[in-house]
Amino acid sequence: MNFKKMYPLLMAILLLFFLTACGNRSVQGTGDSISLEMPKDSVVIAIGSEPETLDPTQGWGHGNSPIVQSTLVRYTSDLAFEKDLAADYSLSADGLTWTFTIRDDAFFTDGEKVTAADVAFTLETAKTAQGSVDLTYMESAVPLDDATLVVTLTQPASIFLNTLASVGIVPEHVYDENYGLSPIGSGPYKFVEWKPQEQILFTANEDYYGGTPAIRNVTVVFMSEDAALAAVQAGQVDVAYSSATLGKTSVPGYHVESIPSADNRGFTLPVVPNTGETTANGAPIGNNVTCNLEIRQAIACAIDRQQVADVVLNGFGRPAYSENDGMPWNNPEVVLETDMAYAKKLLADAGWQDTDGDGIVEKEGLKAEFSCIYPSGDSVRQAVAMAAAEQVKDIGIRIHVEGTSWDEISQRMFSEAVMMGWGSAIPNETYYLYRSEGALLDDFYNPEGYRSDVTDGYLNAAMKALTVQEANENWKKVQWDGTTGTAMQGECPWVWIVNLDHVTYVRDGLSIGNQPIHGHGHGLPLIQNLQEWTWN
Repeated sequence: MNFKKMYPLLMAILLLFFLTACGNRSVQGTGDSISLEMPKDSVVIAIGSEPETLDPTQGWGHGNSPIVQSTLVRYTSDLAFEKDLAADYSLSADGLTWTFTIRDDAFFTDGEKVTAADVAFTLETAKTAQGSVDLTYMESAVPLDDATLVVTLTQPASIFLNTLASVGIVPEHVYDENYGLSPIGSGPYKFVEWKPQEQILFTANEDYYGGTPAIRNVTVVFMSEDAALAAVQAGQVDVAYSSATLGKTSVPGYHVESIPSADNRGFTLPVVPNTGETTANGAPIGNNVTCNLEIRQAIACAIDRQQVADVVLNGFGRPAYSENDGMPWNNPEVVLETDMAYAKKLLADAGWQDTDGDGIVEKEGLKAEFSCIYPSGDSVRQAVAMAAAEQVKDIGIRIHVEGTSWDEISQRMFSEAVMMGWGSAIPNETYYLYRSEGALLDDFYNPEGYRSDVTDGYLNAAMKALTVQEANENWKKVQWDGTTGTAMQGECPWVWIVNLDHVTYVRDGLSIGNQPIHGHGHGLPLIQNLQEWTWN
């Protein structure tokens, strides 16, 4: 036997044996050296906003999927519903009674079984809390036995399943006022530790009925956009939520994922005049410039949304025409083309003229100028507002862009324009944004003071619809019914400008799964499918 000739073959056999013995370890060779890299099971994630609580009855997971708790139903990536804790469910013919059967293999992480009583307790607690979870239309939630729950509504509610998809179920036997700081649940992850203003630690729930997630240990840290990018550049985090203004920075070992979202930015414009009225908290109401429909519509027509998306957002975004672009309940007729000539004609036909040559049109001594405020430190809102303000100069309207605090915005938003952000993967938001009873209340939903009996009719019909199709048809008519609506060619209480893509730095080799479309938020939507993440 010629050993020298057999040597390469023997080495190949030994190497194959070595690789097989290593299982799924990765082997990297450089020259004559071979190094082993054990499979990773941990991630460090940097996001911008720290939650106020991990209690779903108080809003944790609102509009997304809480990862510590399970939900009765959950969204698929295409926004359909699939069963989660609910093994089955049905709705009565009158739309008032829902019956749920709870799966029998779900346990809280303290070993107690999840029962219908826990679900009933969760829903009743959320209703009483009157937080971001709206269950005012729920009359009662009653367990018939450990596996059967009956929920009775005061009226049909087409958004009920949407609400259930983000309300995590809490354990009645340990729930108290401190639950949100150290929660127990039955979801894919277990809570470990929370250091306020620093980080939250989670670990995989090995007893999760859906299977143990591949990512076992999760650290979520809270950082500003600049700090998060610096952490990426230093290799300190695996995933970091960033922004369109920073997303073009190339970092070796990372790639940028641009995740489509319903997270929009646009101007809220007060639709009522300033008559000296104030809100219950003493905030001034109304604006004598933006209360004119032609002003609002002219601004809407003058803005080149694609240019703002391309230049200001570095291509990480798309034009926005409503609060729900691309959703099944969106009306495609709300799309508005940029038309500077038509914008000028709207103003001229209504009597707005530049009589003194200063570049600002005026009418009866009132100049077409006003302030638009945004939260200081938000680079995207600032950039979008300034770009839009620059564009509308060409039609003789001056918008003075000013950064300030949210506390101050909450006092000035009823009388001045705001660069606001909304966007949700559920239709509930349309209802809250435009219902007349919500106008000029001391919250952020309808500070522009929009009221319409016609819109209210469509909103109520959509809410009470017994089928998704019927609800969607009415949601669309809220925006535009061919004659009127909330759209920019209608009453235009909003001038929508762009939908953001959620820019995320991801370490090479990490898959963050098939991300569902994101709603508004600075990072939390990113982790709603955390159980799907894997290291390659």
